Amino acid sequence: MNANATPALASMGRAALYLRVSTGRQAENDLSIPDQRRQLQSYCQAKGFTVAAEFIEPGASATDDRRPEFQKMMDAAAEKPAMFDAIIVHSFSRFFRDQFQLEFYVRRLAKNGVRLVSITQDLGDDPMSVMMRQIMALFDEYQSKENAKHTLRAMRENARQGFWNGSRPPFGYRTVAAEQRGLRVKKRIEPDPMQVETVRLMFRLARIGAEDGPMGSRQIADYLNVRGIRTQTGGRWGGWGQFTKF
Repeated sequence: MNANATPALASMGRAALYLRVSTGRQAENDLSIPDQRRQLQSYCQAKGFTVAAEFIEPGASATDDRRPEFQKMMDAAAEKPAMFDAIIVHSFSRFFRDQFQLEFYVRRLAKNGVRLVSITQDLGDDPMSVMMRQIMALFDEYQSKENAKHTLRAMRENARQGFWNGSRPPFGYRTVAAEQRGLRVKKRIEPDPMQVETVRLMFRLARIGAEDGPMGSRQIADYLNVRGIRTQTGGRWGGWGQFTKF
């Protein structure tokens, strides 16, 4: 046995790798999925783990559990017997950025004999290690909330200056480059000449209608679909949710 190995990790076992990034930008500037995979696989090889499963969560926040791959992994961990003995993550923040939820899921895993292992925060199961994990999780949660606060402040200021904050613009609009600031291109939105007539038609149908008076959102959607007028992505109109975005 390696004298430097943590006793709980010294024996061989089956591992599930959980890889997560919050956004596409984080994938470019932070630990990308391939980076995490390489480090986790190296760790498993050094510790004698066999990789039994891999769960990849691109573009998902760790502040809650509304993550498809996370839930799939937890379901697999709850099977009797579980299909793996440990979940390996780069850091506890990849698993959860909420201290209460982290502890809840760690204990849920432990009930079925599954451990959560961070390769950069390699802790045991003794009371001191548990306390250290909880302190780290509190710092992760605090940093996540601070980052969210600063991001929101920056987005509000960006909008106040008249710039677009990203994502797909509402139907009837397009983004255009407005200003260069260093390496970043600031964008604004403007009416899209290719869609402006469709937007006018929608308002006309809502106010006046075609033959039987003003139309509701469902009727407008049917009217557009029958005439082959499609959404921004080329799909069919579905109703109220889409019309509230233009």
